[in-house]
This record gives sequence, structure tokens and C-alpha cells, in this order.
Amino acid sequence: MPGALFFQPAPANVQTTKQPLTFALKIEHVTRNERLDLLAELGEYLLAEPDSAQQAVIVKSYMDNRWFTETNVRNALQAIARTFLDRKKLGAWAAGYDLPDRLHPDKTVALIMAGNIPLVGFHDWLCVFVAGQRAKVKLSDKDKHLLPFLVKWLGDRAFESWEYTEFVGESDKLSDFDAVIATGSNNTARYFEQYFGKYPHIIRRNRNAVAVLTGYETAEDLHALGRDVFTYFGLGCRNVSKIYVPHGYHFDTLLEALHEYRDIIHHDKYKNNFDYNLTLYILNNQPYQNNGCLLLREDPALQTRIASVHYEYYDDLQDIDHLLAARKDEIQCVVSKVRLHDFEALPFGKSQEPGLNDYADGVDVMAFLAG
Repeated sequence: MPGALFFQPAPANVQTTKQPLTFALKIEHVTRNERLDLLAELGEYLLAEPDSAQQAVIVKSYMDNRWFTETNVRNALQAIARTFLDRKKLGAWAAGYDLPDRLHPDKTVALIMAGNIPLVGFHDWLCVFVAGQRAKVKLSDKDKHLLPFLVKWLGDRAFESWEYTEFVGESDKLSDFDAVIATGSNNTARYFEQYFGKYPHIIRRNRNAVAVLTGYETAEDLHALGRDVFTYFGLGCRNVSKIYVPHGYHFDTLLEALHEYRDIIHHDKYKNNFDYNLTLYILNNQPYQNNGCLLLREDPALQTRIASVHYEYYDDLQDIDHLLAARKDEIQCVVSKVRLHDFEALPFGKSQEPGLNDYADGVDVMAFLAG
């Protein structure tokens, strides 16, 4: 079907055509509290035993993108349900913003979503939905089934909710919107700036999570750090890709703790990347450390290849604040037991559990929508 894609079923007295449905038909409004209740129902559904429809979309996502394993997709769905779709959390979060509860959306926000991990753009869509505006969504071809499935689930329970989401075809041009939120790489961000600069916008670039170690971490701390490194194969902006360690740090305990995640090497795409990177290090005579499922290499860069993590030495903990401040625009979050000046350090293992107020790049999307 060309053009914008809607999931609304056609009423029985309306003859369908090849053109997308519009909102010329009268649609009763749904209040913000009703939308919050509907989202909470979705959260309960995602935490329950998966039904055949949910299982089918998980399999379909994996067939299209081998990084989207069943485990990873379920992790994403359940994390969304626990942290984003709890009714009390939703209500408290939404109450913090002065947003009118209009009967119907009067603004359209274009959402250009990434596809590096399952449902990475869900929080942006959630903000637009709760704010009562219409999301015009351009999905990544790497993640094109999951959000439409969730939106359809909502629409099946409340027909009025269809009014708040529109999916744009892969080859179709975005048009007729009032603001834009676009997520991509540093390269695509330059294109986004040029194309969308005249609209109110949020444009996101590459970011990564980092860890600060002191050498006094327990084995349990380091094992938890493995979740920050390996969840979603390390493909997310909240995955730890860089570790700061003191001079003289001994890596044996860290490598042993991270070796507990060795089953990841059985994923063929991950293993191919691991082997490729290992070959490059050997051919280029670059020093590295290897525990069989992860490669560690001293490098000042925050971005790393799949299956590898960079590390950098620091002289004193007082230097850490300066090191992190210099890279603030590249850092999504920090995990550590160290108290930091510019970042609220997360506990080890918690980088992939953002709350409703943990906005990507630190930009408050709800405040942006309110403005």
C-alpha cells in the first residue's frame, strides 16, 4: 500500500480503496487518563505469558534481523512494561508536565527511529502518545514489526487510539508534520540537520555508556557489569563500550567475570565480528586482551566494534570528572560506584533499565512537546 500506513480497520459501511484511510470519519476522543490506563493494560499484557500473536511477531522480527533474538526482544518488551508502562509511574511522570488534554491531536511529530536494538524508539513514541499529539513514524527496516504490533494491540482495545499514530512507508517521503525527533549516527545527523533544521527538532547522534572502575569492585559487581556490556550484543547506546581503570589495574578478575557470558559467542553474527576484530588486531600487531567472548583494547575512543570494549587508564579519581566532562556529548550514561560531578553513576548492571525521566541525550522530550 503506497503512502502512509494506518492499521485502522475500515468500518462496515465504508468502501475500502487503495488510498490510505484518513481521519475524515468521526473518531471519539480518548482522554489522557484513558490513554495512560490503556498503556498500563499493554504493560500487563507484555508481562504475562506470551500469546501466539506476540510469539509470531517475535519470530518475524528475528527472521528479518538476526540480532533480534527471542531473548533480546523479550528483554526489551519486559523492560518497557516494567519501567515505562506501570500505571503509577506513568501518572506521576505525565503530571510533571503542563500539557493540555485536547480532544484530538492538533500537532504531528515525525519520528525517525533507529533499529540497533528492539523498540529503541518506543520512549519517543510513548511521549508523543501521552502528550496527545500524533506520531508520524518512519521505522528502521531493522525493526519494522514490533511497534506496529503494539500500536495495533492498543487499537484493538480502543479504536480511538488509532488517531495518535501513523506509519510512513519505507520509500515514502515524510511530510505534513510540525516537529521532528530523529535518531541516527553522526553521519545521518548531519543530513537530518540539513533537512529538518527549519522545524522544531531533536536530532540524536552516536552515544555510548562508559564504566569507571577502581580495582575494588567485587566479583558480583563485575559480573553485573557484564549485563551492561553484553545485553543486546552491545549494540545499544546504553551499552558500556569504554572502561576507565586506574594505572596498574589487573584485568584478570574482570576478564574472568565477563567470561561468564561466554555463551554469546555461539551467536553466528556475534562470533563473525569477534573473529574479524581478533584477526585485525593480530594482523596490525595491536595489543589486546581476550577472554574468548570479548576483546579488550587500550584506546581513547568511546565507540567500539561489536565484541570489543576499549579501556583507558586514569591517574587519580579526581581526574575522572575532567575525562568524562571532555566527552560529555558522547556519553549516554555511566556505571560505577564512584561519585561523579557531571553524571549520576548507575549501579553495575543497570544501564539498560532507563526510567521514564531518563531521556536519551538528556533532552527532555515531554518538555519539547509541551513547547
